[in-house]
Amino acid sequence: MDRVQLVLLGLPILLFCSDLVTLFGPEQLPTPKPDLPHPNPDATSDADVQPNDIAADAGDSAQIAEPQVDGPASGTTVELKFCASCSYRGNAMTMKQMLESSFPGIHVVLENYPPPFPKRALTKAVPFLQVGAMATLMAGDQIFPRFGMVPPPWYYSLRANRFGTMATIWLFGNFAQSFLQSSGAFEVYCNGQLVFSKLSEQRFPSEFELRELIGNRLPDSQFGKNLEKIWS
Repeated sequence: MDRVQLVLLGLPILLFCSDLVTLFGPEQLPTPKPDLPHPNPDATSDADVQPNDIAADAGDSAQIAEPQVDGPASGTTVELKFCASCSYRGNAMTMKQMLESSFPGIHVVLENYPPPFPKRALTKAVPFLQVGAMATLMAGDQIFPRFGMVPPPWYYSLRANRFGTMATIWLFGNFAQSFLQSSGAFEVYCNGQLVFSKLSEQRFPSEFELRELIGNRLPDSQFGKNLEKIWS
């Protein structure tokens, strides 16, 4: 086996191993760094601090820590659950910006909508099928006789072009994983209630339609009822 064959054999195996690590490895989420107070060079020493100053500082910190809620949509949470592997993130970000500008104080959360359980189970099985197909292709002469079988004719035709067959197995496996991981969903929830489902409607909501659906479910009913008049 010359160097070219070793490179053609090693490249699919390397990419396949990287897919295994990405699929079964733990997902690393960025941890937000807490805001630490900056040292004040003009701060007085502990000996110069008076009890009245401590009480005043405690009152000021309590006022700063208290969240200032403002806007007619305060207290309303909208969840946009979309298919991340379907490249729907751009649509979700557009809808998020539109809702935040239309309803001041609203809280919009973006989440991934996972595929059904059978698809997720098949996604985990694809790498094992890839490994089994490659092992059969490389060592079929020893595997088939152990089961009392004669290697079929198609095995020899595939083995004659083993490197092209292995590349095809790797590409087909990646395509199958991408297909199984997609859910095609774009679901909109307002305070835990489903207001729009792409899985049911088979389409994306328009901006005006989504504004009307969310506006009718705001705590201030008069504000929600008058939205259509204001926008028209």
